[in-house]
Amino acid sequence: MSESSKLIEILKLPISNSNVRFQFKFALSCPLPFKLYFQYNYKCGFCFHTAKTSFVLPLEEAKRGLAMLKEAGMEKINFSGGEPFLQDRGEFVGKLVQFCKQELELPSVSIVSNGSLIRKLWFEKYGEYLDILAISCDSFDEDVNVLIGRRQGKKNHVENLHKLRQWCREYAVAFKINSVINRFNVEEDMNEQIKALNPVRWKVFQCLLIEGENSGEDALREAEKFVISDEDFDRFLDRHKDVSCLVPESNQKMRDSYLILDEYMRFLNCRNGRKEPSKSILDVGVEAAIKFSGFDEKMFLKRGGKYVWSKADMKLDW
Repeated sequence: MSESSKLIEILKLPISNSNVRFQFKFALSCPLPFKLYFQYNYKCGFCFHTAKTSFVLPLEEAKRGLAMLKEAGMEKINFSGGEPFLQDRGEFVGKLVQFCKQELELPSVSIVSNGSLIRKLWFEKYGEYLDILAISCDSFDEDVNVLIGRRQGKKNHVENLHKLRQWCREYAVAFKINSVINRFNVEEDMNEQIKALNPVRWKVFQCLLIEGENSGEDALREAEKFVISDEDFDRFLDRHKDVSCLVPESNQKMRDSYLILDEYMRFLNCRNGRKEPSKSILDVGVEAAIKFSGFDEKMFLKRGGKYVWSKADMKLDW
């Protein structure tokens, strides 16, 4: 049996409490951030998912691909970008969220967003189908957010974060925060703010360079000035060691521990320090494409990829 066939057989194993889109042996599953498209409305200087195309997969084709992934064993899907709420004012991602929860019956459906385009009406229409909303926030100092590029127009990113936190409570959506630690926020103390917001998870990423995305001749961003050392990252983690929801991801843990699909539904292999796409699962199927994913299952487990991801199992006090 080929390595790809073995992986697909693993994906088809029945499991409970798995952690992301695919099911894995030993009751595991791996996160599959499905990249809808790479359009942005922010200009974060360290971003490594840059907008090199404006292509958006037609809705029915996206649903077809998601159904193929479910058939292969997908348990959790995470929609990110780019900014998922850019397309059709959030209707596109909303319809996919509803499809994944209602028709595919996935245990977990989540979104990563900067939050700037989310409206209360979206929660009213799609909130019941969404398990987790992760909002990117790198600093609680608005001047630092402006410096990083985490802002558009006059909207205050931190104020908006608090508004979204309240809407998540109102519509029973688990709230998560993602922070990229870099040169401009590495000395910040976020203990008080994070504890007050009380997310189910606080993902803390070390600023990562990816050739062709935020580093190198072909890159649309120059993130070298944002990079911090492993020692600096460890000091930040130590400063926040009492935050129980903190989940750290160093460069080593982050690079190969995700199953990522781009806007064409191609797996992205980051093992060589840049994104190398497979053929689309829509053309060759999941089994043929996934063998080019570069996924590191051991690192996935090491970084805490397996967790309770369905809001029905979180027993949260809304």
